[in-house]
Amino acid sequence: MEKELIAQVRRFNRTVTQHVGALEDSYLKRGRPLGEARLIHEIGADGIDIRRLRERLKLDSGYVSRLLRSLEGQGLVETGHNAADRRRRRVVLTPEGRAEHATYDMLSDELAESFLKPLSTRQRGRLVAAMSEVERLLRAGSVEVHFRAADSPDAQVCLSRYFEELSRRFDVGFDPSRSNSATAAEMTPPAGHFVLAELDGEPVGCGALKVAGRSIGEIKRMWTAPDARGLGISRRILHVLEAKALEIGLRALRLETNRVLVEAQALYRSEGYREVAAFNSEPYAHHWFEKQL
Repeated sequence: MEKELIAQVRRFNRTVTQHVGALEDSYLKRGRPLGEARLIHEIGADGIDIRRLRERLKLDSGYVSRLLRSLEGQGLVETGHNAADRRRRRVVLTPEGRAEHATYDMLSDELAESFLKPLSTRQRGRLVAAMSEVERLLRAGSVEVHFRAADSPDAQVCLSRYFEELSRRFDVGFDPSRSNSATAAEMTPPAGHFVLAELDGEPVGCGALKVAGRSIGEIKRMWTAPDARGLGISRRILHVLEAKALEIGLRALRLETNRVLVEAQALYRSEGYREVAAFNSEPYAHHWFEKQL
């Protein structure tokens, strides 16, 4: 990678850490470092599973434990078992912690305002636009795509949200029992493969490869969460599924889609899929595609 690019990223990092006060022992002058303040923000009003907290912040479990012990000692958080799953622990803010959370919110607004106040209206717009672009690109780079069990809890969350969206968008609604099958068994090796995309420890997308014959596979259940769109997640999932298809000896991939899913059609066409005659009786499909591998 070019040294000039690396140097620019490092200059950016130094500027940001200085401006946000990350180097101070007392972040926003509240008597605790940035790490503890960030945990208070992420725990929030509703609390959070500790595993999710670690995954979201990408922090070592030992470090998170030390931060939580410190916050417990300050009377700001309480930890206990998740009511739905006793094997998992959950952390919540105490009344004192919620008050501190509100104070941090107010001070963070003031800090953000201090970035904008010295600038002209045009400069403020440029700064916010640049920040949005940096955030989008960093989020895109943080997405993790892995093969997962199709019947895992996170996979089921994605599939449920996918079905709900199709039901809202399709003219006639969507009933998965009427659609061509893609059961958990059919998305489990060797019959198929299921891919899950995660961002900050949360499931944000999925896709599946169903082996339809000795040389043909079907792409199924392609979905990205609305608040994670624009990060290239569906394209990454598609590439992972295509690589798996090649690995297991498939020569062609097929898929079908509904006419209202114009963004999906654009993705498939841009990835070399060509529209073909209907090859199945999927009741919700209007377009059928195929790609030779």
